[in-house]
Amino acid sequence: MGEIYRLQAAVTAAVAPTFEQAVTAFLNAHAADPGAWSTGTAKKYRETFAALGNRLDASVAACLAQLDGPDGSAAFATAFGAAFKASAPATYARHLSAVRSAVTWWRGLGWVTGDPTGGLVRPKIPLDTTRALTRAQIDALFRVEARVREKTLWRLLYESAARADEVLNLDVPDLDLANKRGRALAKGGNLEWIHWQTGTALLLPRLLASRTVGPVFLADRKPVRAVALTDLCPVTGRARLSYRRAEEIFEQTTRALANPGASKAELAELRGWTLHQLRHSRLTHEAENGTNTPTLLVISRHASVRSLERYARPGVDAVAAHVAATDLAARRRH
Repeated sequence: MGEIYRLQAAVTAAVAPTFEQAVTAFLNAHAADPGAWSTGTAKKYRETFAALGNRLDASVAACLAQLDGPDGSAAFATAFGAAFKASAPATYARHLSAVRSAVTWWRGLGWVTGDPTGGLVRPKIPLDTTRALTRAQIDALFRVEARVREKTLWRLLYESAARADEVLNLDVPDLDLANKRGRALAKGGNLEWIHWQTGTALLLPRLLASRTVGPVFLADRKPVRAVALTDLCPVTGRARLSYRRAEEIFEQTTRALANPGASKAELAELRGWTLHQLRHSRLTHEAENGTNTPTLLVISRHASVRSLERYARPGVDAVAAHVAATDLAARRRH
């Protein structure tokens, strides 16, 4: 990345870069580091700047430094509004975040000194990342075509109700396969047992492929930068799968499940589920099954009942079934 950085910085030698040159430099610098952006992220950045560039005033497009003047800043805000004002709040916020990243990078090179996005307000995005999935949704998830790594991770997260970072930090020696349990470094630094069921037990041997050392969940490729030896598999040379990448794969894979009936174009603007929802769902389903509070506390490894309360609430399907079962009119018919 250093060589590309120097080459792009050379553009500033005599003439300030055009908007297109500045965008290209920004994208190339980040694309040069395989660990910085995923393919999907790079694509979204390009889409943002293509839409913005098509609406930008000619004077600003011809010279990025124009953004430092009041007219250039106003023209930039107008172009941004024209490109993205009609977008959903989450999409608008994503475009704004992309542009602000570029502006910060340009300021570091001295191409601009101000912040033309200063007057743009990031919209509030109501996110529901903790709601429990229904049992039917969990069943549908487990039928999705996915790699063994993903199938194992999702199963393990649901069956154990463990936190995603706890599971991703598991090493092969931590597993007690015969007893369907593993030692996880829990919140607060304590070593605690997490337990799984037959679904995970059947998948783990396929995932490990006879490995006896290294992280349980591995990234797709060997690392391009130095990583801690504890996060490196000595057998494959691959590093531990990151939470960011695991979350990204899960969210993208579950968009169609989370938004049934949405078109392919609409799904690009919508969100899927989060890994945390698997933990939440398991605890909710256990509560619906009548699992007592002491057992739920052990499964969730919460320190207090109060922390458990928001999980141990019946889901919408369970409430609907209860209401139907206790319907007085239905009783009279019987």
